[in-house]
Amino acid sequence: MSQANHASDGKLKIAIDPVTRIEGHLKAEVLVKDGKVVDAWLSGGMFRGFENILTGRDPRDSAQLTQRLCGVCPTAHSTASCRALDDAFNVELTTNGRVTRNLIFGANYLQSHILHFYHLAALDFVRGPNKAPFVPRFPHPDLRLDEKTNAVAVDQYVKALEIRRICHEMVALFGGKMPHISGQVVGGTTEIPTKEKLQEYASRFKVVQKFVSEVYVPTVYLIGSVYKDLFEVGGGYKNCMAYGVFPMNDKESEFLLKPGVYIDGKDEEFNSDLIREYVKYSWFDDSCSDLHPSKGKTVPQVHKEGAYSFCKSSRYNKKPVEVGPLARMWVQNPELSPMGKKQLKELFGITANKFRDLGDMAFSIMGRHVARAEEAYIVANAIGDVWLDEVKPGEETFVESEIPASAEGIGLTEAPRGSLLHYINIKDSVTANYQMMPATLWNTNPRDDMGQRGPVEEALIGCPVPDENNPVNVSRIIRSFDP
Repeated sequence: MSQANHASDGKLKIAIDPVTRIEGHLKAEVLVKDGKVVDAWLSGGMFRGFENILTGRDPRDSAQLTQRLCGVCPTAHSTASCRALDDAFNVELTTNGRVTRNLIFGANYLQSHILHFYHLAALDFVRGPNKAPFVPRFPHPDLRLDEKTNAVAVDQYVKALEIRRICHEMVALFGGKMPHISGQVVGGTTEIPTKEKLQEYASRFKVVQKFVSEVYVPTVYLIGSVYKDLFEVGGGYKNCMAYGVFPMNDKESEFLLKPGVYIDGKDEEFNSDLIREYVKYSWFDDSCSDLHPSKGKTVPQVHKEGAYSFCKSSRYNKKPVEVGPLARMWVQNPELSPMGKKQLKELFGITANKFRDLGDMAFSIMGRHVARAEEAYIVANAIGDVWLDEVKPGEETFVESEIPASAEGIGLTEAPRGSLLHYINIKDSVTANYQMMPATLWNTNPRDDMGQRGPVEEALIGCPVPDENNPVNVSRIIRSFDP
């Protein structure tokens, strides 16, 4: 639902409430002048309070309870929580434990990226039948695909539902169930991979991998070729951060997608000590501001003057940074898929070998979709070429450990939609403090104490809104971040 209010200075304020086809509760307000956004505010409307729920509980409960934060990325929260517990319990995983976790999380990555493109974002570009879930839509939603291409895309929408089910089955084979897996715990996983289960996983994976490489990746480029102007919309700060995800050795010194930071045009090594949260414009007490997660507090203040969101403003070295597939691809700068290179040459006339060859095109609505598809291709290759070969049937995946009387631990990983941090402090063998910084809090946060907009707010600046009744590009930008 969108509403527009005219002001005497020629500016127009448009509110989209709620922003649909995302997980969670988000309101967007933009100020438009001369057909372009000149200011923006994003409001996260739900207080979840899991940090307070976990206080005083058995520390191991966190790996289960934190999965309930999010309907689409419980596996990511399980992974971050288990990594925090591994750190606090001072436990090192077996090779099989590490690889089995990668197989669980990798399948979830593929499911999540396919979900985002086909079932959340695609209807910004594809006209479905005039019935739910394809309606309601804006009166004139700027849908440009020809009839034949559009029909193929709708068929893919349906096929993607089946592929996502198969991904869920892959997760459940070693995670126990999906959503909200039970098979990932401090010290590894509870399921020892047998030859039979590995065969079941591999047979399903072949179907998913074929869909990713032969359907998903080329479709993203094809749609992008019809919406080339959207490679110039939604750039934002062009600052990127990634924690690193999918450890490739038992020391966890190498990752499939490495940690790193790119700020003000320069690459930097990632340093978790530089992370802070600010709350000047968030519905939290001011005592929660300018704190590292290890000192973090969760004290809501719902009537706070000037505040407009339950998202804290996450910052790295006081800078807003974008997280997610675009950030990971920019930090990693991998070689593009063969199909990506081919499509860029044939559809765009561009010769590109690595992701950064896209230049400013990457920082855009369509650039984020390209990054997500290319990342799915990379994760699929790692499953098929590395982890399925590396896992040892019948070997242990779990290391026993005792609850420490006092300890602290930090769990860093990358949810499909961006950098995810869990922190735990244990005293008297129970949780004394638990803090979480989900990916969406990095992207869709409000202004910070220094007055800087959040990354998505900044990406909305300059967004074309030629018709106040059809602010479709506002929604496209927001959904490109997969909040």
